[in-house]
Amino acid sequence: MAFDTESHAALAALIDYAKQAGADASEASLAVRESISAEVRMGDLEGMEREEARSVALRAFIGKKQAAASSTDLSTKGLKDLAERTVAMAKHAPEDKFAGLLDARYHAKGPAPDLEQSDTARPTPEQLLDLAKRCEAASLAIPGIVNSGGGGASSEHSTFVHLTSNGFEGYESGTSYSLGTQPVAEKNDEMERDYEWRTKRFFADLPSPEEIGRIAGERTAKRIGAKKIASQKAPVIFENRLAGRVISPFFSAISGAAVARGVSFLKDKMGERIFAEGFRIHEDPFVKRLPSSHWFDGEGSAVSAHTLIDDGVLTMWLLNSSAARQLNLEPNGHATAGHGGPPGIGTSNIFVKPGTEDLAAMMKNAGKGVFVTDMFSPSLNPNTADWSVGVSGYWFENGEIAHPVSEITVAGNLLDIFKRLRCGSDLDNRGSLEISSLIVDDLAIGGV
Repeated sequence: MAFDTESHAALAALIDYAKQAGADASEASLAVRESISAEVRMGDLEGMEREEARSVALRAFIGKKQAAASSTDLSTKGLKDLAERTVAMAKHAPEDKFAGLLDARYHAKGPAPDLEQSDTARPTPEQLLDLAKRCEAASLAIPGIVNSGGGGASSEHSTFVHLTSNGFEGYESGTSYSLGTQPVAEKNDEMERDYEWRTKRFFADLPSPEEIGRIAGERTAKRIGAKKIASQKAPVIFENRLAGRVISPFFSAISGAAVARGVSFLKDKMGERIFAEGFRIHEDPFVKRLPSSHWFDGEGSAVSAHTLIDDGVLTMWLLNSSAARQLNLEPNGHATAGHGGPPGIGTSNIFVKPGTEDLAAMMKNAGKGVFVTDMFSPSLNPNTADWSVGVSGYWFENGEIAHPVSEITVAGNLLDIFKRLRCGSDLDNRGSLEISSLIVDDLAIGGV
């Protein structure tokens, strides 16, 4: 991967200006984004947008004081002004004993691996418009679909460059292509919506617009005829494409920042079994063509593959340098780029080990229950793990879909739910989380 020498020079100059203004240390980044999107509704053009954004950011340190700011002015004067303004802010900032650059011994070392993040395809606005129209048309062709919330296609190319005053230099570039639609079904004054949407690093990896539209239409049409059900306890299956929302609170709870603040329901669970035996959550930032692949984190740290949950047991916290200092641990490559602010904490590509039962077998063995295909308005107490979420989907009996359901909630304590989660075999890998459908054998369902 070629390094952008012009960007490097601008950031090096910015760091030098910060030093001249009085900074003890600093880090600078450049983010460039170019995108084109086309939106249609009922076959007509709704909007066409082109965006070009270029911004530079600086985080400066004076002792244990820090400040950060960003600017779109990359002229010499603009960079000098940004440096002077940021350093002046740092002089008046409160001290943070955990603030500071990532120690150089943790820096990622080049050369950068080829993670196949950047495609050469540059679809024209006309091509994107054609894709969006074909996708929506395929959904409208499904019986029962009478309207559309719209369809869209987009193309994006982004670049990120990161330099620090203690010697790190990193460059990443990537592309992203998206296509999807949101059909509307209607019958007897009942209206239902659903969607299908895909995003890929490489243009050729996108499914055909006809396939995406067909899936969206079929999913939506099946939602007509939803019934309410009585409040009860029953098995609940979470569909693979939204199952990640069930375990997403886990990732927030193992953030070192949350643990250090004491606002995590897992803060005292390190080394304990919090998921069922055999449950495994693995992270790998080096998988080619996946959206969260990277060779350095938001502070320039080296990254590596990790098993976060091994046989149900919690093995590690997610740490940037600040959280690591607070917990007296070493950073482990989980900083997200602040670009105008302090770095956050996040994950890369996540893989949840599948089980052996397909969806049909899960339903058959469960007998009856709710198959959840949509979730909304989740509520979580981060200290107690009490959780509830509105859902819709299908009631199944004798292992088969009986009818759609809506206006229900499911609730429980995640510490209990996690221990009882079982994975199906129907892996969904449309994003940076690869996961199958999840079943909880006995969960509180709020209905009528």
